[in-house]
Amino acid sequence: MNFKGITHHLVGLMAIMAALMGMSTALAEEPFKVGFVYVGPIGDHGWSYQHDQSRLALEKHFGDKVKTTYVENVPEGADAERVIRNLAKSGNKVIFTTSFGFMNPTAKVAKQFPKVTFLHATGYKRSKNLGTYISKTYEGRYIAGYVAAKMTKSNKIGYIASFPIPEVIRDINAVQLALNKYNPEAELKVVWVNTWFDPGKEADAANAMMDQGVDVILQHTDSPAAMQAAERRGKYAVGQASDMSRFGPNAHLMSVVDDWAWYTIHTVQSVMDGTFKSEDFWGGMKEDMIQVPGFGPAVPEDVKKHAEELIAGIKDGSFHPFTGPIKDQSGKITVPEGKVLNDQELAGMNYYVEGVEGTIPK
Repeated sequence: MNFKGITHHLVGLMAIMAALMGMSTALAEEPFKVGFVYVGPIGDHGWSYQHDQSRLALEKHFGDKVKTTYVENVPEGADAERVIRNLAKSGNKVIFTTSFGFMNPTAKVAKQFPKVTFLHATGYKRSKNLGTYISKTYEGRYIAGYVAAKMTKSNKIGYIASFPIPEVIRDINAVQLALNKYNPEAELKVVWVNTWFDPGKEADAANAMMDQGVDVILQHTDSPAAMQAAERRGKYAVGQASDMSRFGPNAHLMSVVDDWAWYTIHTVQSVMDGTFKSEDFWGGMKEDMIQVPGFGPAVPEDVKKHAEELIAGIKDGSFHPFTGPIKDQSGKITVPEGKVLNDQELAGMNYYVEGVEGTIPK
C-alpha cells in the first residue's frame, strides 16, 4: 500500500472512530425515561391532576436528563395491564401507576420486566422492582372533620366515597373521630358512588345529601363537582387532592392537598443512582406530602387557630388521629386507650368507627 493509500485508510478509520464516539455520546446523553399511568384525566383537578403536577416537577428538577410520558383515563383492569406493558416496552426505566385498581396489572408486568422499576400508589403488593407508596390523607381528613364539626349548623355532614378500600374507610373514620370529639351531635352520612372521577355522579350525590339537610360535604372523589354544587346552594365543602377553593370561593372551607413532587423526584434519583430499594412508603404532613394550604373566608379565626395547632401536633408527632380508645360501630373497643395504630394496622382497616351511619359495601 502506497503513502496515499495509507492516508486514505487512516482517514477512513478516524471517520469511523469519530462516528462511534458520536454514537456513544448520543447514547450517554439519552434522557432517562419515566412513565405515569392515571386513572382519571389530568384535568380532574384532583388525584390525577396532582400526580401530573409531580411529573411536571420531575421535568423541572432534572431538565433534559429525563423524558416523561403519561397515559390518562386508564380503566382499572385489562387496559391498565396493556398500558403499563407498553410503557415498559418503550424504554421507560421507572413507571408510576397511580391508582389502587392498577395493583395486579402492575405486579404482573413487573415480573415480566425485572430491569424496570415500578411504583404503585395505595397498594400492598411488592417485589424487588415494585414498591408502593401512599399519602396519609387521614391526617388531612381529621382536620377537615374538626372544621366541619365547628362549621355545620344542621349537624349533618356528608361524605362522597369512591370505593370501599382501606384508604377510603380510614379517611371516613378519621372524619368521624373528629366529629366524636368536637361535635358529638353531628351525623356523618356516607354515599358510595363507585367511581374515582364522575362529575355527574359526584354532583348528584352532593345534591341528594343537601336535599336531606347536609350543610358540609367532604369527598374522596376527584372532581370539583361537589364543591361547585355546594357553592350554588350556599353550603360548605372540603376539597380533595388539590386546592379546590377557586371552584367554590364561598363554599370552600379547606382542601386536603396531596403533593407527590418530593417523593417522585427522590425515587427517580434513587433509581438513577442504583440505590433504590422496594418499600411501602407513607408520607404525610411531616413530609409536606399532605398539606392544608389555607382556610376559606367563612372559617372563624379561633377555628383556624385550633386547626393549625392540630396540624402542628401531627407534624411533630405529639398527636395522631388514630389514638385509642377507639370503638367500632357496635361499641367494641378496637384500639385500647393510649395505643396508636401503626401504618400496617391502618393499611388493613376494614370497619367503621363508632358514629358512622350505614354499612361498608361488600
